[in-house]
Amino acid sequence: MSETKSKKSHPVSADVLPLRAKASRFHESRTLKSLGMYLFFREISSDQDTAVTIDGRRLLMFGSNCYLGLTNHPEVKKASIDAVERYGTGCSGSRFLNGSLDIHRLLEEELAELVGFPRAVLFSTGYQANLGAISAMVDRGEYVITDRMDHASIIDGCRLSFGRKLKFIHNDMEDLERVLRGLEPEVGKLVVVDGVYSMEGDIAPLPAIAKLCERYRASLMVDDAHGIGVMGQCGAGTVNHFGIEKKVHIIMGTFSKSLASLGGFLAADEDTIEYLKHRSRSLMFSASMPPANVEAVRAALRIMKREPERVAQLWENTRRMREGLRAIGYDTGLSETPIIPVRVGESLTAFKMCAELDKAGVFVNPVVAPAVPEGDCIIRLSLMATHTAEQIDTALDKIERIGRSLHVV
Repeated sequence: MSETKSKKSHPVSADVLPLRAKASRFHESRTLKSLGMYLFFREISSDQDTAVTIDGRRLLMFGSNCYLGLTNHPEVKKASIDAVERYGTGCSGSRFLNGSLDIHRLLEEELAELVGFPRAVLFSTGYQANLGAISAMVDRGEYVITDRMDHASIIDGCRLSFGRKLKFIHNDMEDLERVLRGLEPEVGKLVVVDGVYSMEGDIAPLPAIAKLCERYRASLMVDDAHGIGVMGQCGAGTVNHFGIEKKVHIIMGTFSKSLASLGGFLAADEDTIEYLKHRSRSLMFSASMPPANVEAVRAALRIMKREPERVAQLWENTRRMREGLRAIGYDTGLSETPIIPVRVGESLTAFKMCAELDKAGVFVNPVVAPAVPEGDCIIRLSLMATHTAEQIDTALDKIERIGRSLHVV
Protein backbone atom coordinates (compact mmCIF):
# COMPACT_ATOMS: atom_id res chain seq x y z
CA MET A 1 0.00 0.00 0.00
CA SER A 2 1.46 3.33 -0.99
CA GLU A 3 1.69 6.51 1.05
CA THR A 4 -0.93 9.13 0.26
CA LYS A 5 -0.22 12.87 0.05
CA SER A 6 -3.68 13.80 1.29
CA LYS A 7 -3.96 15.58 4.66
CA LYS A 8 -7.75 15.46 4.93
CA SER A 9 -7.96 12.44 7.25
CA HIS A 10 -5.06 13.45 9.51
CA PRO A 11 -4.35 17.20 9.53
CA VAL A 12 -0.75 17.86 10.47
CA SER A 13 0.41 20.95 12.34
CA ALA A 14 3.19 22.97 10.72
CA ASP A 15 5.40 22.45 13.75
CA VAL A 16 5.31 18.64 13.48
CA LEU A 17 8.62 17.07 12.43
CA PRO A 18 8.62 16.12 8.72
CA LEU A 19 9.10 12.39 9.33
CA ARG A 20 6.29 12.32 11.88
CA ALA A 21 4.14 14.20 9.40
CA LYS A 22 4.77 11.53 6.81
CA ALA A 23 3.67 8.83 9.25
CA SER A 24 0.57 10.87 10.15
CA ARG A 25 -0.49 11.00 6.51
CA PHE A 26 -0.48 7.21 6.19
CA HIS A 27 -4.08 6.00 6.57
CA GLU A 28 -4.60 2.98 4.28
CA SER A 29 -4.46 0.44 7.12
CA ARG A 30 -6.95 2.40 9.24
CA THR A 31 -9.28 2.65 6.26
CA LEU A 32 -9.21 -1.12 5.73
CA LYS A 33 -9.79 -1.69 9.45
CA SER A 34 -12.82 0.60 9.40
CA LEU A 35 -14.23 -1.39 6.47
CA GLY A 36 -13.62 -4.73 8.21
CA MET A 37 -11.19 -5.77 5.48
CA TYR A 38 -7.83 -5.51 7.24
CA LEU A 39 -6.21 -8.91 6.70
CA PHE A 40 -2.65 -8.39 7.92
CA PHE A 41 -1.10 -9.31 11.28
CA ARG A 42 -3.87 -11.84 11.95
CA GLU A 43 -2.98 -13.48 15.27
CA ILE A 44 -2.85 -17.27 15.31
CA SER A 45 -3.22 -18.88 18.74
CA SER A 46 -2.53 -22.48 17.75
CA ASP A 47 0.12 -24.54 16.03
CA GLN A 48 0.90 -23.84 12.37
CA ASP A 49 -0.98 -26.66 10.71
CA THR A 50 -3.54 -27.20 7.95
CA ALA A 51 -6.10 -25.59 10.27
CA VAL A 52 -5.36 -22.77 12.71
CA THR A 53 -7.19 -20.89 15.47
CA ILE A 54 -7.76 -17.14 15.10
CA ASP A 55 -9.99 -15.26 17.56
CA GLY A 56 -11.36 -18.56 18.80
CA ARG A 57 -12.38 -19.72 15.30
CA ARG A 58 -10.85 -22.59 13.30
CA LEU A 59 -9.77 -21.68 9.76
CA LEU A 60 -8.39 -23.90 7.02
CA MET A 61 -4.86 -22.60 6.38
CA PHE A 62 -4.14 -22.00 2.69
CA GLY A 63 -1.80 -19.07 3.24
CA SER A 64 1.24 -20.78 4.75
CA ASN A 65 4.61 -21.56 3.18
CA CYS A 66 4.95 -24.71 5.30
CA TYR A 67 5.02 -26.84 2.15
CA LEU A 68 5.96 -30.16 3.76
CA GLY A 69 3.80 -29.68 6.86
CA LEU A 70 6.73 -30.13 9.26
CA THR A 71 6.31 -27.22 11.71
CA ASN A 72 4.22 -29.40 14.00
CA HIS A 73 6.10 -32.68 13.45
CA PRO A 74 6.95 -34.36 16.81
CA GLU A 75 10.52 -35.12 15.72
CA VAL A 76 11.17 -31.51 14.72
CA LYS A 77 9.73 -30.18 17.97
CA LYS A 78 11.72 -32.64 20.09
CA ALA A 79 14.96 -31.73 18.30
CA SER A 80 14.30 -28.07 19.04
CA ILE A 81 13.54 -28.72 22.71
CA ASP A 82 16.62 -30.92 23.13
CA ALA A 83 18.79 -28.17 21.63
CA VAL A 84 17.58 -25.67 24.21
CA GLU A 85 18.33 -28.14 26.99
CA ARG A 86 21.91 -28.60 25.72
CA TYR A 87 22.88 -25.19 24.32
CA GLY A 88 20.44 -22.71 25.87
CA THR A 89 18.16 -20.28 24.06
CA GLY A 90 20.66 -18.20 22.08
CA CYS A 91 24.27 -17.68 21.07
CA SER A 92 24.78 -14.13 22.35
CA GLY A 93 26.87 -13.05 19.42
CA SER A 94 27.63 -13.35 15.74
CA ARG A 95 29.08 -16.38 13.99
CA PHE A 96 32.16 -14.27 13.28
CA LEU A 97 33.03 -13.93 16.97
CA ASN A 98 31.54 -15.97 19.81
CA GLY A 99 28.33 -17.31 18.24
CA SER A 100 29.48 -20.39 16.30
CA LEU A 101 28.32 -23.78 17.57
CA ASP A 102 29.29 -27.22 16.36
CA ILE A 103 25.72 -27.73 15.12
CA HIS A 104 26.02 -24.64 12.89
CA ARG A 105 28.89 -26.32 11.06
CA LEU A 106 27.05 -29.66 10.89
CA LEU A 107 23.99 -28.02 9.36
CA GLU A 108 26.16 -26.20 6.83
CA GLU A 109 27.70 -29.49 5.77
CA GLU A 110 24.28 -31.14 5.45
CA LEU A 111 22.91 -28.26 3.37
CA ALA A 112 25.92 -28.26 1.04
CA GLU A 113 25.41 -31.98 0.49
CA LEU A 114 21.69 -31.49 -0.15
CA VAL A 115 22.14 -28.90 -2.90
CA GLY A 116 25.32 -30.44 -4.33
CA PHE A 117 27.73 -27.59 -3.61
CA PRO A 118 31.11 -27.73 -1.86
CA ARG A 119 30.26 -25.44 1.07
CA ALA A 120 27.47 -23.48 2.73
CA VAL A 121 27.17 -20.74 5.35
CA LEU A 122 24.22 -19.98 7.65
CA PHE A 123 22.46 -16.65 8.11
CA SER A 124 19.91 -15.68 10.76
CA THR A 125 17.21 -15.12 8.11
CA GLY A 126 16.83 -15.74 4.41
CA TYR A 127 16.41 -12.00 3.92
CA GLN A 128 19.84 -11.43 5.46
CA ALA A 129 21.34 -14.10 3.22
CA ASN A 130 20.30 -12.18 0.11
CA LEU A 131 21.43 -8.86 1.57
CA GLY A 132 24.77 -10.35 2.54
CA ALA A 133 25.49 -12.13 -0.72
CA ILE A 134 24.62 -9.34 -3.17
CA SER A 135 26.10 -6.46 -1.18
CA ALA A 136 29.37 -8.35 -0.67
CA MET A 137 29.75 -9.75 -4.19
CA VAL A 138 28.88 -6.68 -6.29
CA ASP A 139 31.21 -3.69 -5.92
CA ARG A 140 31.74 -0.33 -7.61
CA GLY A 141 32.00 -0.60 -11.38
CA GLU A 142 30.20 -3.96 -11.36
CA TYR A 143 26.60 -4.92 -12.15
CA VAL A 144 23.76 -6.86 -10.59
CA ILE A 145 20.99 -7.90 -13.00
CA THR A 146 17.60 -8.89 -11.64
CA ASP A 147 14.28 -10.21 -12.89
CA ARG A 148 11.50 -7.64 -12.46
CA MET A 149 9.60 -10.14 -10.29
CA ASP A 150 12.49 -10.85 -7.90
CA HIS A 151 11.83 -10.90 -4.16
CA ALA A 152 12.13 -7.69 -2.10
CA SER A 153 15.19 -9.04 -0.28
CA ILE A 154 17.03 -9.28 -3.61
CA ILE A 155 16.06 -5.70 -4.45
CA ASP A 156 17.27 -4.50 -1.05
CA GLY A 157 20.52 -6.44 -1.45
CA CYS A 158 21.07 -4.56 -4.70
CA ARG A 159 20.46 -1.25 -2.95
CA LEU A 160 23.12 -2.09 -0.36
CA SER A 161 25.73 -2.98 -2.97
CA PHE A 162 27.92 -0.33 -4.60
CA GLY A 163 27.29 -1.76 -8.05
CA ARG A 164 24.79 -0.67 -10.67
CA LYS A 165 21.41 -2.44 -10.73
CA LEU A 166 19.79 -3.43 -14.05
CA LYS A 167 16.49 -5.25 -14.66
CA PHE A 168 15.07 -7.53 -17.32
CA ILE A 169 11.47 -8.45 -18.15
CA HIS A 170 10.20 -11.41 -16.12
CA ASN A 171 11.55 -14.70 -17.51
CA ASP A 172 12.27 -13.00 -20.85
CA MET A 173 15.53 -14.40 -22.22
CA GLU A 174 15.69 -11.96 -25.12
CA ASP A 175 15.55 -9.05 -22.70
CA LEU A 176 18.13 -10.62 -20.39
CA GLU A 177 20.47 -11.08 -23.35
CA ARG A 178 19.90 -7.46 -24.36
CA VAL A 179 21.03 -6.33 -20.91
CA LEU A 180 24.05 -8.65 -20.79
CA ARG A 181 25.14 -7.84 -24.34
CA GLY A 182 25.45 -4.17 -23.46
CA LEU A 183 27.98 -4.75 -20.65
CA GLU A 184 31.75 -4.97 -20.91
CA PRO A 185 32.92 -8.63 -21.17
CA GLU A 186 35.45 -8.43 -18.33
CA VAL A 187 33.41 -6.45 -15.79
CA GLY A 188 31.87 -8.26 -12.80
CA LYS A 189 28.23 -9.24 -13.40
CA LEU A 190 25.82 -11.08 -11.09
CA VAL A 191 22.44 -12.25 -12.41
CA VAL A 192 20.03 -12.94 -9.52
CA VAL A 193 16.71 -14.74 -10.00
CA ASP A 194 14.18 -16.63 -7.92
CA GLY A 195 14.03 -20.36 -8.61
CA VAL A 196 10.30 -20.34 -7.86
CA TYR A 197 8.54 -16.96 -7.85
CA SER A 198 6.69 -16.36 -4.60
CA MET A 199 3.63 -14.57 -6.02
CA GLU A 200 3.02 -16.15 -9.43
CA GLY A 201 4.26 -19.64 -8.52
CA ASP A 202 6.11 -20.02 -11.83
CA ILE A 203 9.62 -21.41 -12.27
CA ALA A 204 12.61 -19.53 -13.68
CA PRO A 205 13.99 -21.04 -16.93
CA LEU A 206 17.32 -21.67 -15.23
CA PRO A 207 19.02 -23.65 -18.03
CA ALA A 208 18.43 -20.80 -20.48
CA ILE A 209 19.53 -18.20 -17.93
CA ALA A 210 22.67 -20.19 -17.13
CA LYS A 211 23.50 -20.48 -20.83
CA LEU A 212 23.30 -16.70 -21.26
CA CYS A 213 25.38 -16.14 -18.12
CA GLU A 214 28.05 -18.46 -19.48
CA ARG A 215 28.04 -16.73 -22.87
CA TYR A 216 28.41 -13.23 -21.36
CA ARG A 217 30.73 -14.16 -18.46
CA ALA A 218 28.21 -13.44 -15.71
CA SER A 219 27.77 -15.26 -12.39
CA LEU A 220 24.33 -16.70 -11.61
CA MET A 221 22.72 -16.62 -8.16
CA VAL A 222 19.44 -18.45 -7.51
CA ASP A 223 17.16 -17.56 -4.61
CA ASP A 224 15.56 -20.95 -3.97
CA ALA A 225 13.52 -20.01 -0.91
CA HIS A 226 10.38 -21.55 -2.43
CA GLY A 227 12.21 -24.33 -4.27
CA ILE A 228 13.93 -26.13 -1.38
CA GLY A 229 11.62 -28.90 -0.19
CA VAL A 230 9.42 -28.53 -3.27
CA MET A 231 11.58 -29.08 -6.36
CA GLY A 232 14.33 -31.56 -7.18
CA GLN A 233 15.38 -34.92 -5.80
CA CYS A 234 14.38 -35.20 -2.11
CA GLY A 235 13.50 -31.50 -2.16
CA ALA A 236 17.01 -30.37 -3.13
CA GLY A 237 15.63 -27.40 -5.04
CA THR A 238 15.22 -25.87 -8.47
CA VAL A 239 18.90 -25.99 -9.44
CA ASN A 240 18.91 -29.72 -8.71
CA HIS A 241 15.63 -30.12 -10.61
CA PHE A 242 17.34 -28.83 -13.76
CA GLY A 243 20.67 -30.54 -13.01
CA ILE A 244 22.72 -27.37 -13.49
CA GLU A 245 24.68 -27.25 -10.23
CA LYS A 246 27.95 -26.68 -12.08
CA LYS A 247 26.54 -23.64 -13.92
CA VAL A 248 25.28 -21.76 -10.84
CA HIS A 249 27.61 -19.68 -8.70
CA ILE A 250 25.47 -19.22 -5.55
CA ILE A 251 22.30 -20.80 -4.18
CA MET A 252 20.32 -19.11 -1.44
CA GLY A 253 17.72 -20.93 0.62
CA THR A 254 15.54 -20.35 3.68
CA PHE A 255 14.34 -22.45 6.60
CA SER A 256 11.03 -20.68 7.28
CA LYS A 257 9.14 -22.58 4.61
CA SER A 258 9.66 -26.28 3.94
CA LEU A 259 12.23 -26.68 6.72
CA ALA A 260 9.98 -25.60 9.60
CA SER A 261 12.25 -23.08 11.31
CA LEU A 262 13.85 -19.66 10.82
CA GLY A 263 17.09 -18.74 9.07
CA GLY A 264 18.79 -18.97 5.71
CA PHE A 265 21.90 -20.12 3.93
CA LEU A 266 24.15 -19.56 0.96
CA ALA A 267 25.86 -22.42 -0.87
CA ALA A 268 28.73 -21.97 -3.31
CA ASP A 269 32.31 -22.99 -4.03
CA GLU A 270 34.96 -22.99 -1.33
CA ASP A 271 36.49 -19.62 -2.22
CA THR A 272 33.14 -17.80 -2.45
CA ILE A 273 31.93 -19.04 0.92
CA GLU A 274 35.24 -18.13 2.55
CA TYR A 275 34.96 -14.65 1.02
CA LEU A 276 31.35 -14.19 2.15
CA LYS A 277 32.14 -15.33 5.70
CA HIS A 278 34.61 -12.43 5.99
CA ARG A 279 32.87 -9.76 3.87
CA SER A 280 29.12 -10.22 4.36
CA ARG A 281 28.01 -7.54 6.82
CA SER A 282 24.61 -9.14 7.52
CA LEU A 283 26.46 -12.26 8.68
CA MET A 284 29.31 -10.61 10.57
CA PHE A 285 27.15 -8.09 12.44
CA SER A 286 24.07 -10.20 13.27
CA ALA A 287 23.58 -12.70 16.07
CA SER A 288 23.76 -16.28 14.86
CA MET A 289 20.86 -18.71 14.51
CA PRO A 290 19.60 -19.93 17.91
CA PRO A 291 20.29 -23.62 18.67
CA ALA A 292 16.60 -24.56 18.64
CA ASN A 293 16.22 -23.25 15.08
CA VAL A 294 19.34 -25.05 13.89
CA GLU A 295 18.29 -28.42 15.24
CA ALA A 296 14.73 -28.00 13.93
CA VAL A 297 16.17 -27.58 10.43
CA ARG A 298 18.42 -30.62 10.81
CA ALA A 299 15.45 -32.73 11.91
CA ALA A 300 13.32 -31.43 9.02
CA LEU A 301 16.11 -32.31 6.57
CA ARG A 302 16.24 -35.87 7.91
CA ILE A 303 12.48 -36.29 7.51
CA MET A 304 12.48 -34.75 4.03
CA LYS A 305 15.18 -37.17 2.85
CA ARG A 306 13.66 -40.31 4.31
CA GLU A 307 10.03 -39.48 3.39
CA PRO A 308 10.01 -38.49 -0.29
CA GLU A 309 6.31 -39.28 -0.29
CA ARG A 310 5.78 -35.92 1.41
CA VAL A 311 6.98 -34.08 -1.67
CA ALA A 312 4.87 -36.38 -3.87
CA GLN A 313 1.77 -35.67 -1.76
CA LEU A 314 2.45 -31.94 -1.94
CA TRP A 315 2.34 -32.12 -5.73
CA GLU A 316 -0.83 -34.24 -5.68
CA ASN A 317 -2.52 -31.66 -3.44
CA THR A 318 -1.31 -28.91 -5.76
CA ARG A 319 -2.80 -30.68 -8.77
CA ARG A 320 -6.14 -31.13 -7.01
CA MET A 321 -6.39 -27.47 -5.99
CA ARG A 322 -5.21 -26.01 -9.31
CA GLU A 323 -7.50 -28.20 -11.41
CA GLY A 324 -10.40 -27.40 -9.08
CA LEU A 325 -9.81 -23.65 -9.37
CA ARG A 326 -9.56 -23.80 -13.15
CA ALA A 327 -12.71 -25.92 -13.38
CA ILE A 328 -14.57 -23.19 -11.48
CA GLY A 329 -13.30 -20.65 -13.98
CA TYR A 330 -10.48 -18.92 -12.13
CA ASP A 331 -7.36 -17.67 -13.86
CA THR A 332 -4.36 -19.14 -12.01
CA GLY A 333 -1.81 -17.51 -14.26
CA LEU A 334 1.55 -19.16 -14.89
CA SER A 335 1.59 -21.20 -11.67
CA GLU A 336 3.55 -24.45 -11.91
CA THR A 337 4.10 -25.04 -8.19
CA PRO A 338 2.23 -25.22 -4.84
CA ILE A 339 1.95 -21.41 -4.98
CA ILE A 340 -1.30 -20.67 -6.83
CA PRO A 341 -2.39 -17.10 -7.62
CA VAL A 342 -6.10 -16.50 -8.21
CA ARG A 343 -6.62 -13.35 -10.28
CA VAL A 344 -9.48 -11.20 -8.97
CA GLY A 345 -8.88 -7.72 -10.44
CA GLU A 346 -9.03 -4.59 -8.27
CA SER A 347 -7.55 -4.21 -4.79
CA LEU A 348 -10.94 -3.72 -3.16
CA THR A 349 -12.18 -6.97 -4.69
CA ALA A 350 -9.13 -8.82 -3.36
CA PHE A 351 -9.71 -7.49 0.15
CA LYS A 352 -13.45 -8.22 0.01
CA MET A 353 -12.88 -11.76 -1.17
CA CYS A 354 -10.26 -12.50 1.47
CA ALA A 355 -12.44 -11.01 4.19
CA GLU A 356 -15.41 -13.15 3.11
CA LEU A 357 -13.24 -16.26 2.96
CA ASP A 358 -11.93 -15.48 6.43
CA LYS A 359 -15.51 -15.33 7.72
CA ALA A 360 -16.22 -18.61 5.97
CA GLY A 361 -13.25 -20.28 7.65
CA VAL A 362 -10.57 -20.18 4.93
CA PHE A 363 -7.29 -18.33 5.43
CA VAL A 364 -5.76 -16.95 2.21
CA ASN A 365 -3.61 -13.90 1.48
CA PRO A 366 -4.51 -10.79 -0.55
CA VAL A 367 -1.72 -9.51 -2.81
CA VAL A 368 -2.28 -5.97 -4.05
CA ALA A 369 -0.31 -3.10 -5.61
CA PRO A 370 2.58 -2.42 -5.56
CA ALA A 371 3.42 -6.12 -5.14
CA VAL A 372 1.38 -6.70 -8.31
CA PRO A 373 0.12 -4.21 -10.94
CA GLU A 374 -3.01 -2.31 -9.93
CA GLY A 375 -6.02 -3.98 -11.52
CA ASP A 376 -4.30 -7.38 -11.55
CA CYS A 377 -4.52 -8.22 -7.85
CA ILE A 378 -4.52 -11.81 -6.69
CA ILE A 379 -5.57 -14.10 -3.90
CA ARG A 380 -2.47 -16.17 -3.10
CA LEU A 381 -3.04 -19.79 -2.09
CA SER A 382 -0.33 -22.23 -1.10
CA LEU A 383 -0.57 -25.96 -0.54
CA MET A 384 0.91 -28.21 2.12
CA ALA A 385 1.71 -31.90 1.90
CA THR A 386 -0.49 -32.48 4.95
CA HIS A 387 -3.67 -30.94 3.51
CA THR A 388 -6.37 -33.57 3.12
CA ALA A 389 -8.50 -33.97 0.00
CA GLU A 390 -11.53 -33.04 2.11
CA GLN A 391 -9.90 -29.78 3.24
CA ILE A 392 -9.02 -28.85 -0.33
CA ASP A 393 -12.52 -29.62 -1.59
CA THR A 394 -14.10 -27.64 1.28
CA ALA A 395 -11.92 -24.64 0.43
CA LEU A 396 -12.79 -24.95 -3.28
CA ASP A 397 -16.52 -24.93 -2.50
CA LYS A 398 -16.19 -21.72 -0.47
CA ILE A 399 -13.87 -20.06 -2.98
CA GLU A 400 -16.40 -20.80 -5.72
CA ARG A 401 -19.40 -19.55 -3.73
CA ILE A 402 -17.73 -16.32 -2.61
CA GLY A 403 -16.13 -15.70 -5.99
CA ARG A 404 -19.52 -15.96 -7.72
CA SER A 405 -21.16 -13.68 -5.17
CA LEU A 406 -18.50 -11.04 -5.93
CA HIS A 407 -18.76 -11.68 -9.71
CA VAL A 408 -15.08 -12.68 -9.89
CA VAL A 409 -16.11 -15.84 -11.78
